[in-house]
Amino acid sequence: MSISDPSTRQPPGPRPPEPDTRATLPSSWAKRTGFKPKFSGETNASDSGQITLQPKPREAPANPDLEAGRARSSLAGKGEAGGEKVEPPPKKEHTVKFRDPDEAPTRSVPSTNAQAPVKPVDKSSRPRSSIRREQVIDVLPQSVGENGLASKRSRMKYELRDSPGLVPIGLYGMQHYISMLGSLIVIPLVIAPAMGGTQEDTSAVISTVLFMSGVSTLLHTTFGSRLPLVQGPSFVYLAPALAIINSPEFQGLNENKFKHIMKELQGAIIIGSAFQALLGYTGLMTLLARLINPVVVCSTIAAVGLSFFSYGFPVLGKCLEIGVVQILVVIVFSLHLRKISVLGHRTFLIFAVPLGLAITWAIAFLLTEAGAYSYKGCDINIPASNMVSDHCRNHVLRTQYCRVDISHALKSSPWFRFPYPLQWGTPIFHWKVAVVMCVVSLVSSVDSVGSYHASSLLVASKPPTPGVLSRGIGLEGLSSLLAGLWGTGTGFTTLTENVHTIAVTKMGSRRAVELGACFLIVLSLVGKVGGLIASIPDVIVAALLCFMCAMLAALGLSNLRYSEAGSSRNVIIIGLSLFLSLSIPAYFQQYGIAPNSNMSVPSYFQPYIVASHGPFHSRSGGLNYVGNTLLSQHMVVAFVVAVILDNTVPGSRQERGVYDWTEAEAARSEPSVAKDYGLPFRVGKVFRWVKWVGL
Repeated sequence: MSISDPSTRQPPGPRPPEPDTRATLPSSWAKRTGFKPKFSGETNASDSGQITLQPKPREAPANPDLEAGRARSSLAGKGEAGGEKVEPPPKKEHTVKFRDPDEAPTRSVPSTNAQAPVKPVDKSSRPRSSIRREQVIDVLPQSVGENGLASKRSRMKYELRDSPGLVPIGLYGMQHYISMLGSLIVIPLVIAPAMGGTQEDTSAVISTVLFMSGVSTLLHTTFGSRLPLVQGPSFVYLAPALAIINSPEFQGLNENKFKHIMKELQGAIIIGSAFQALLGYTGLMTLLARLINPVVVCSTIAAVGLSFFSYGFPVLGKCLEIGVVQILVVIVFSLHLRKISVLGHRTFLIFAVPLGLAITWAIAFLLTEAGAYSYKGCDINIPASNMVSDHCRNHVLRTQYCRVDISHALKSSPWFRFPYPLQWGTPIFHWKVAVVMCVVSLVSSVDSVGSYHASSLLVASKPPTPGVLSRGIGLEGLSSLLAGLWGTGTGFTTLTENVHTIAVTKMGSRRAVELGACFLIVLSLVGKVGGLIASIPDVIVAALLCFMCAMLAALGLSNLRYSEAGSSRNVIIIGLSLFLSLSIPAYFQQYGIAPNSNMSVPSYFQPYIVASHGPFHSRSGGLNYVGNTLLSQHMVVAFVVAVILDNTVPGSRQERGVYDWTEAEAARSEPSVAKDYGLPFRVGKVFRWVKWVGL
């Protein structure tokens, strides 16, 4: 502490009270960063001049709000001493280090409390518990600003309410959707042929999916959670849809099989989505959210990604030289070339899937034109059952999966096609498939809870309130209901890939996502676009499915960063959930199947015909169908096991990583939170009477 110069002493008079120099235990934030507070009356040894500050009453240190990114900082007092204005001492810098897997910069943040540079803290001299907390509490890399708040602008180009201009947000909006192209087109490319649909039917389903994705996204960003999250066909609905498609009663259908199964799916999706909307708009989701924590989300979403291993490579293996190239190209772009920037953008990382699709498709076209898949005396237009030559029958699968010219969807698709509701006919309602979809809609809500929380930490001022969470889930139910009416064959929900896309593109503007949704709606009206996507060879679709499901499993496991990943409690719960989610469905899927049995469905669809031979046997065929189908779903088993264990095994809030949603009272008092999540067009006044779905 500097000593006053005798030549500059104040005239005799009442002396100010002596500053309180008693040492104060640093807060947890100070322990982690090495910050040493300088209280009133303290200056650096190198400072000159007399500085006399009035002491401030010390307050009880508050715990840092990690979710909002607030860090308690001790600011030096500013005032006047002896009637003279006190000049602030020269600013010095202290260094705050952050842990980031990709980059670990050392940022110098100007300090406003005139303190010396902080020396590195020797972790060996600190308690083990504080070191363990430092290793665990790593939500998102952030920098500390002068006001003590965590600044995200250094991490994001555009945040939630940013609107830089029509051209920039338009380009970023199209980039956002193109980077998520694989998530939007893979599911209709799988289910439409599985239902027995023609290439024209597949093209129509793809156009409908693109149209409803744009409409649902506009509804969600306006009246839902208001976060920049793209809505689309979720992988959560894919396995149940395949189970319904391969039900025993549909095996013998030949004529109008596609439309009949589509109407069954429409009825199931409408009932399941109505149940989801009821969960959201009645506030029941607020109660269920207390049971949903990072451990539950991690296990459930990872099980969704791991559940399609029986479909991916078995189909890809039909044409290895195309499918393996597709996977390798995407891996090289998304991993080895991820840090290469083109015009300031990580092009290879952002567009890994579209670029890999285009390159592999071009290679397949060149091989087809070069005659690599042309066999003498074989006509690709003749069905395999009518072929006489054994030579042609042996190569029919290779021709079907490798050639790119066997699809006529692009030629037969119209230039303009407007999707309309009930285009496949009146939906058919059966209670057994409706119950299955109700459970699936609950699992999709778990997926959305994790996406809301993770994306809000990137783009918003604070996480949403429980009311906003319920409102978003309710609107997702309404979006799925519309998807059922339009006939997409799958329910709609928040795509899990949103979080990865926002983190990579650093674009979190709500306006950009809305403009991209409008672009997607216009694109869906061009029938040739759906025909072009429907022309993608099946082996490329299988390769895309392999990468997308692996990405989905990884995103699910990444939710562990909000909890103590090294805790034996969490490790055991997640391990049991994942293993049982693979083993229990395998028991149901293999029960009653004789070895070397000749099944009427392809081998990669056999896990989804469990309803006809599962271990559930009762007098009610409907109960047998529901029990066998649900317990053969990997995500359902993972969700049930994780929820039971996570909410019954003791553990602290920090160890469990309990989601910290913003309190409603705090949200109403902070203008930034109200602007982030408040409903537009004064619609929020209507919800003042319904507090459980508002701020």
